Amino acid sequence: MDEARYWQAVLERDASFDTTFVYAVCTTGIYCRPSCSSRRAKRKHVVFFDKPSSAEQAQFRACLRCHPNKTAPDDQGVKLIQHICQLLEESTDKLPTLAELSVAVHVSPFHLQRTFKRIMGITPRQYADACRVDRFKAQLRKGVAVTHALYDAGYGSSSRVYERTVEQLGMTPTTYRKRGQGMHINYTVVDCQLGRLLVAATERGICAVSIGDNDDQLTTMLHNEYPAADIHQEPTQFDGWVTAIVEHLAGQQPHLTLPLDLQATAFQRQVWDVLRTIPYGTTASYSEVARKLGQPKATRAVARACATNPAALVIPCHRVVHEDGGLGGYRWGIERKQAILAAESHHQTHSE
Repeated sequence: MDEARYWQAVLERDASFDTTFVYAVCTTGIYCRPSCSSRRAKRKHVVFFDKPSSAEQAQFRACLRCHPNKTAPDDQGVKLIQHICQLLEESTDKLPTLAELSVAVHVSPFHLQRTFKRIMGITPRQYADACRVDRFKAQLRKGVAVTHALYDAGYGSSSRVYERTVEQLGMTPTTYRKRGQGMHINYTVVDCQLGRLLVAATERGICAVSIGDNDDQLTTMLHNEYPAADIHQEPTQFDGWVTAIVEHLAGQQPHLTLPLDLQATAFQRQVWDVLRTIPYGTTASYSEVARKLGQPKATRAVARACATNPAALVIPCHRVVHEDGGLGGYRWGIERKQAILAAESHHQTHSE
């Protein structure tokens, strides 16, 4: 039981956790859903249970406001969305329209769209596109020819593949099929204030920025991502970009505007774009980022996008924290996140 995450869900009244746990307040003897609108208790008075019956066995009473001992109001919505996801995943010939989906599940298009986006954080169309890209990638990894793979995945023409999947794959479909074969990546590993810093780039821009203590581990991660790519350690290939990142860490260059060449889903790209707007020396909560995207219920999806950010510092996921001020996670170590934020705050204060 991840109590820190559960408490964060209570603070955010995150309804997506309503079927995961309930919380009880020792001073009142009441237990509630995470989304309950009742006044928040202090953390030291709160305990968590995986189900209502466990809370009742511990002599807690169900809240009369959110009725946690009854079927969650959103359960029906979750089942609806699960059914829609199954329909989209199985639609290999032609993506169904919103109207066709609404007929299939007997709800209005408006209700379907709103419920899907609230629970999933993306629209049915975006989910369908992601499924189609996943099928396409799976076929390419098997070595299937691009022309056959695109039709098997449900694309109507090759032009549609190249106009929409190059950005999502981070390379052309032919290159992806070859697991990076024919792709040229140069990288370098240098010292920085946080240990060792790996910066890798294609001819289009930076494709990876990693932080660690061990050069071998950092380079292994890069090779695992592109096992068939032409990867070379080239210390002088993009000195300017590396210098900019190192100086950024030292507080000498607060604003990083470097070119990127990243593999990303549409949602990840939207999140990363928002992260690059968070001012140096400040932070934003996961829920604030979700609201800026116009998807206030997508807090967990935002957290996942931050966790999968491949370009540390250039995309400043370290500036995203929990609403209560807790640091949350960081792919390169929570101590590094704390150090970066402290340094940015210090440099920002002294520059004013």
